[in-house]
Amino acid sequence: MNPTLITRKSLADEVAVTLQEQLLKGLYKKNQKLPVEAELMKSFGVGRSTIREAVKILVNSGFLRVQQGIGTFVEDSSGINEPLGQRLKRASAKHITEVREILEMKIAEKAAMNRTGNDISKLEHALKKRTKAANENLVEDCIDAHVNFCILMAEASKNDMLADLYKLFSVPLKNDLLNAHQDTSFFKSTSENYHKLFDTVLREDPKMAWHWSGKITGQITR
Repeated sequence: MNPTLITRKSLADEVAVTLQEQLLKGLYKKNQKLPVEAELMKSFGVGRSTIREAVKILVNSGFLRVQQGIGTFVEDSSGINEPLGQRLKRASAKHITEVREILEMKIAEKAAMNRTGNDISKLEHALKKRTKAANENLVEDCIDAHVNFCILMAEASKNDMLADLYKLFSVPLKNDLLNAHQDTSFFKSTSENYHKLFDTVLREDPKMAWHWSGKITGQITR
């Protein structure tokens, strides 16, 4: 089993997140000038380089703009231009799960309609790895295989937007699974349902694929 890597946020990332939350709460309005660096340094208790890096992060995210010689201004305080990957980092687990459930049901339906023989081979291989790891109580291997099966299902939909969206959502999904499960008992208990889902995709039955996805989706993190 490979060790789980934990990525820690830098100080600049933490300042950027806090400042971003202030923008979203309306503390600063669009086109409003932010306090000068010295004030921000004092407010956050950090150095100049940290403030500059945090501002750079928010400029790249579309929240701020820097006018040389004038100052830093709010470009967009609504969050509409925020990259989805960044948005997911501050989303609640409940909201992430709800959106992922909707994605999974549509993905299953489209996969049943559009899958190829190669997709079926990959899905079957991932499902076998999930089952084997579950039976051997290899938690991380089982979770890796489970998430990989879901990603392969998304790729089988032949909708690049759906696949790319699901890959973003698969990151918090894997983290949730690692935190929620100390053994593989849950994956053993849900194995039959995932085999039935696979069977509907194999038989090219989008209606039943939607049905089985709707039946099992969401259980995995509850």
